[in-house]
Amino acid sequence: MRLLEAGDQDGLHMNDEVSYDLYLKKAAEHYEGLCKRCGACCGLFEKDPCTELVQGEDGRYYCRIYEERFGLRRTVRGNEFLCVPVRKVISGSWAGSYQCAYKKQLTGLRVHPVR
Repeated sequence: MRLLEAGDQDGLHMNDEVSYDLYLKKAAEHYEGLCKRCGACCGLFEKDPCTELVQGEDGRYYCRIYEERFGLRRTVRGNEFLCVPVRKVISGSWAGSYQCAYKKQLTGLRVHPVR
């Protein structure tokens, strides 16, 4: 994603609050779009996923409470965990992290399966 620059062709300027809000919205949409909905970050590959993780008709996984997901949650086996933004764990590994599109694209690293 190309960042907005002062004097961009569309007339937006970074010092303009409206333009900055638009930039933030576009950046958020871009990063949300990276997720391939594999369920790895929600414990699917550990065989004890979050109770809020559901599989859609398209075969991809979704959080039932996505907008309110952060904080203390439970897995299907009753284990408690703290749901955090993926940026806080992107440098680590978890079961299935080798499939995580965020990890692949945002770190720029080759990602290998957890052993």
